[in-house]
Amino acid sequence: MAPTTDWNPLLRSEFDKPYWRDLQAFVGDERRQHEVYPPHDRVFAALHLTSHASVKVMILGQDPYHGTGQAHGLCFSVAPGVRRPPSLVNICKELESDLGISTGSNGSLEAWAKQGVLLLNTTLTVRAGQAASHQRQGWEIFTDRVLEVVNAKPERVVFMLWGSSARAKKKLINTSRHVVIESPHPSPLSAHRGFFGSRPFSRANAALIEAGREPVDWSIPNA
Repeated sequence: MAPTTDWNPLLRSEFDKPYWRDLQAFVGDERRQHEVYPPHDRVFAALHLTSHASVKVMILGQDPYHGTGQAHGLCFSVAPGVRRPPSLVNICKELESDLGISTGSNGSLEAWAKQGVLLLNTTLTVRAGQAASHQRQGWEIFTDRVLEVVNAKPERVVFMLWGSSARAKKKLINTSRHVVIESPHPSPLSAHRGFFGSRPFSRANAALIEAGREPVDWSIPNA
């Protein structure tokens, strides 16, 4: 399954390339032999929920969550009713510190996605219980292309790059037109090294308002 929204004409050429055929064969084999997350119909959820035309913020993750029932196609987000993983707990702590927004217990970030926040992992599938198991199979080529077509937008986009893998993508971004907000990853291993206190949400909204764009309502509705 490939994106069928306004992303399709921008990404269609990727689907005829050898890496894409190899990647889909790899994921198909993995699904036949193992549990793979997210479910097949949620792999491209980020591109279905957030159209290219609407993108105003792009948050880059790495792998989908590899625990049962967690991944649903949006980076850092979990399906409604699923307990928030530690990185998301820390994101919510920073959100409350930054904007005073209390987030309750819901871990679904779909409300952000529907406002133009593209929540994209750089690898879009993972084998259950095995982090990084689908890296370097071709997903990164595809998601770099997604980043490139977002970068090509004439209006300002705010890119949030958390952690070394995401920050390595800065070279693909035109920083004379767009705004990059970068920090250590929100995981418990690194959040204290500079993610906490980085105020990404207020800074993103300030950058959008400065460019005449509508700010994001970063609240997370109760499920």
